[in-house]
Amino acid sequence: MNNRILTVILLLMTSCSDIRQPDDLYEKMADWRNLPQSHIEPLPRFMEVQRYRYSNLGMRSPFVPPMVMIGDERVTGNAVSEPNHSRPKEALELYNYSALSMVGSLAKGDRIWALIDDGNGRIHRVSTGNYLGRNFGKIIGIDNIELDVLEIVPDGKRGWVSRPRTLVITE
Repeated sequence: MNNRILTVILLLMTSCSDIRQPDDLYEKMADWRNLPQSHIEPLPRFMEVQRYRYSNLGMRSPFVPPMVMIGDERVTGNAVSEPNHSRPKEALELYNYSALSMVGSLAKGDRIWALIDDGNGRIHRVSTGNYLGRNFGKIIGIDNIELDVLEIVPDGKRGWVSRPRTLVITE
């Protein structure tokens, strides 16, 4: 068995020892080298594009489901049923939540109202149970310096989640 392997190896080595120089390859390469050399055009200049700085890095990504912070724990919003689309809209539901600001509060007995600026210079008086913002935000609590709202927003999976928000009084 060893003799057969040794013979095969010797045959392979002797067959490789008779390698002729590939003259046709050298001739072809010489022909290519003798061709006139052409000028390579430089790469075109492209206009420099102005960089865009994304300034909303601290905000929630629109590709991530809404999260609620409760203490130090992150919790996704509570799943809720679809909001009532047939309910008549209130005046402050025509404005984005970010355009609204709380500018004061009124109290009479046990009842308290918040004064909301709609961003156009109009002041609206609201109480617990009223709606504001475009995300079906229902006012769930009011005190002298802040207003608690519970919004109903899409969860991205054809469902709805509740998201608490707070509107703090501005000076």
